Amino acid sequence: MKSGPHVLGIVLAGGAGKRLLPLTADRAKPAVPFGGSYRLIDFVLSNLINSGLRRVAVLTQYKSHSLDRHITTTWRLSPLLGDYVTPVPAQQRLGPRWFTGSADAIFQSLNLINDEQPDYVAVFGADHVYRMDPMQMIEAHIDSGASVTVAGIRQPRSLAHQFGVIETTADGERISRFLEKPADPPAIPGAPDESYVSMGNYLFTTEALIDALRSDAADEGSVHDMGGNIIPMLVDEGSAYVYDFDRNVVPGATERDRGYWRDVGTLDAYHDAHMDLVSVHPIFNLYNRRWPILTNHLTLPPAKFVEGGNAHESMVGTGSVISGAHVRSSVISFDVQVQGGSYLEGCVVLPGARIGRNAVIRRAILDKNVIVPDGAQIGVDLERDRELYTVSESGVVVLGKGVTAAL
Repeated sequence: MKSGPHVLGIVLAGGAGKRLLPLTADRAKPAVPFGGSYRLIDFVLSNLINSGLRRVAVLTQYKSHSLDRHITTTWRLSPLLGDYVTPVPAQQRLGPRWFTGSADAIFQSLNLINDEQPDYVAVFGADHVYRMDPMQMIEAHIDSGASVTVAGIRQPRSLAHQFGVIETTADGERISRFLEKPADPPAIPGAPDESYVSMGNYLFTTEALIDALRSDAADEGSVHDMGGNIIPMLVDEGSAYVYDFDRNVVPGATERDRGYWRDVGTLDAYHDAHMDLVSVHPIFNLYNRRWPILTNHLTLPPAKFVEGGNAHESMVGTGSVISGAHVRSSVISFDVQVQGGSYLEGCVVLPGARIGRNAVIRRAILDKNVIVPDGAQIGVDLERDRELYTVSESGVVVLGKGVTAAL
């Protein structure tokens, strides 16, 4: 058996995801369905597992039942080699309190690191859509001798103010400052129109992580956040480096989807990321069999199109029936029924939705088990929709889980 670096993966999956309401009203953000077949957490777990990192703890907290169930029923690895993906709820090991921040979540879960005794700890976020080989980042981290390496993705400076931004020294490798949503984002050396945006993925040398967590826990003025407190602490010590995501090469990637990364933290970003999937040459290609996005596929029959039903530039999940209806530029999840005469365009429809006859739905997100009666219209009159449903800044209409649409 090939011996490599001993790495423990920790996935931070405890966020409330308030900007995704109503999709997060009844579930944790990483459990939100995505792409017709998956949940958001499947992307980070697939990246870790595909790269060979197969000892992973998922730290959960907020409304975690469906997330815990998904992990335990889907991500079952062979115990023969000691591999595991396990959800770890807030355990109140340090007293009767929940996690107060992402750094506190790891500090309260130091028993995981003490038990595993890894050389390195990969701390990754749970709710981004992307492909990445973390092992290439680990190799860069080992070569640099850093205490922490932060994955950075190049973004236009004009957009970087929306994110945490990494400023580097002149060599473009050592981090000199870590800035949260700066008004004037610093440029990448040699690329004046680009900035490094933090992807929320960190690779720590274990001893450095433990020391930083203990120091942070003793600081009463800290908010105990990985990006806000731990990374700046190690930056000040001169031992933080950036890993350029552009260097990451994933098998099977196309020129179009290479380097794709989306933070789907808002309803508009969630909708846009779905629209990235459905073109003939998709901006993000789910059909890469050399680096698959893994999940639990239910035993449902194939999708069925009857009575002239059709779908163009769309994805339709298993068990769904398009009966005399027309679907365009949409992602239809599994076990969805769309009846005759209905028209859907630019929609994201989650499992179990039922759409009656002669309905018109444009630029909408329908959560699980939504019912759209015969003749209902959604996304046609936004003023009316705002009185009835959630409408995003760009005009995407969102119906929460189990809602019956108004006529």
